[in-house]
Amino acid sequence: MNTLTESIWPVDTSAPVLELTVGELLRQAAAAAPGRVALVSVAPDRGARIWTYAELCDDAERAAAWLLARFRPGEHIAVWAPNVPEWLVLQYGAALAGLVLVTANPALRGPELEYTLDRSQAAGVFYTDSFRGTDMSAQIGSVLPAVPRVREAVAFEGWLHEVRGTAQRAQLPVVDPRSATQIQFTSGTTGRAKPAVLAHRSMVTNAAFVRDRCGAPAGATFATALPLFHTAGCGLAALGSVYQRATLVLGEIFDPTTMLAALQEYRAEIFGGVPAMLHALLAHPRLADVDLGALRVVMSGGDAVPPALVDGWAKACGAATSAVYGQTELGPVVCQTSPADSREDNLFTAGRPLPGVEVSIRDPATGAVQPLGVEGEICARGYQQMIEYLGMPGETARTIDSDGRLHTGDLGTMDARGYVRVTGRLKDMIIRGGENIYPREIEEALAAHPALIAAVVLGLPDETWGETVAAVVRPDPAHPAPAPAELQDYLRERLAPHKTPKSWYIAESFPVNAMGKLQKFRLRDRIASGELEPL
Repeated sequence: MNTLTESIWPVDTSAPVLELTVGELLRQAAAAAPGRVALVSVAPDRGARIWTYAELCDDAERAAAWLLARFRPGEHIAVWAPNVPEWLVLQYGAALAGLVLVTANPALRGPELEYTLDRSQAAGVFYTDSFRGTDMSAQIGSVLPAVPRVREAVAFEGWLHEVRGTAQRAQLPVVDPRSATQIQFTSGTTGRAKPAVLAHRSMVTNAAFVRDRCGAPAGATFATALPLFHTAGCGLAALGSVYQRATLVLGEIFDPTTMLAALQEYRAEIFGGVPAMLHALLAHPRLADVDLGALRVVMSGGDAVPPALVDGWAKACGAATSAVYGQTELGPVVCQTSPADSREDNLFTAGRPLPGVEVSIRDPATGAVQPLGVEGEICARGYQQMIEYLGMPGETARTIDSDGRLHTGDLGTMDARGYVRVTGRLKDMIIRGGENIYPREIEEALAAHPALIAAVVLGLPDETWGETVAAVVRPDPAHPAPAPAELQDYLRERLAPHKTPKSWYIAESFPVNAMGKLQKFRLRDRIASGELEPL
């Protein structure tokens, strides 16, 4: 590997982009390994449901025929459901039919669901009758009058039986691998989510590259409860498994007891989850009784992986860690660590860029490539970036520049080996009296305080300074809660005085989205409303 001289990683062409549609990927797997188990669906309240590759492909082809009797190729159909296996049958059926799948978080409610269906231009919506005590059928009924474009609302209960009674078509539409396969709403860490349009080749290739980087052997069983409505679930986990002709053990919801039992029963070699999931499994009271001898790799994304998790999994079963970094608009992974990387690289970097993508660190003001080790905005250009934000040309142009580079809004650095370190969000930067303050630096300093579990630093409006620094902390119950003066003294020994928070708040937990990413805007709202108590 050549040593870099500036913060730009050129495109690695050693692995080809896969010019495949999602449907073709499944067909190839079914032809190569028809009897191999493709999908095992597990849930706390029922037995496993199992598909071979031949069975999954047959269901998908019949689903495509069912869909084409109701929708035209190119139309958008939404799915609003937890990780039920029908979700994946619909994904593959829609891909074979040339439809675009719109993925909706099952936790959405009334106005949020209406926004998703309207903004995505959905012509249909598929849903489960209930989820976590919510009557989703009633929610659908209340929302549909406001979105007249939606002409079909289909409950998953009984749908698969209907699909299996549908005759396959002799010929399905020819689908371009560069055409849209999904509309994924961005995670909304800084505001309202936007509909990112992703192509077949983008999602298929990205899933393949991620699976290769994690060092998994062909056919390795992958267990996860990552949500299917996110690219990590329906892309990295599902498509990555099909790429490897592997078994996907899918949790309908994340239940630690169910997932530990599944890891043991199906001899899973890879587990994928956000840090909160990894922590819950390690903290399970019966962890020592579970045979995790097959587990080789733990994959994580969504947020930084704390040292306790990396070391905890290594101690529990010898599993190595592979961490991913990216965003929905990039299909979703740009950089990834390998299990062969050092502990330091796995803890403190996002790894090196995957094949097929140029990654650079650029000055946010001038767009110039930064010197090695100098912070700037992380930008990416390659096969996996989104086609557009649907119906939002202005937002698209603000995100993808005239040179075709996608601006992530994340701040980071790159070293001479190409390893990227994420240091914060550009929009999170605090400007106090004309000085730029980066919250990540303060958060890392506070995280080392023995009386704190974690801290979040953000800017609050101020008439004099423009913004002032505020911190929201989670004290460790095992220690007395520190006073603000103690924390201020602690920081002033380590950082410049102007970086010390002026106001301090306490919280039992921090708001995150479904992928575990912190939502700072919600903390600002809680402070403004008086919901958070001062420390």
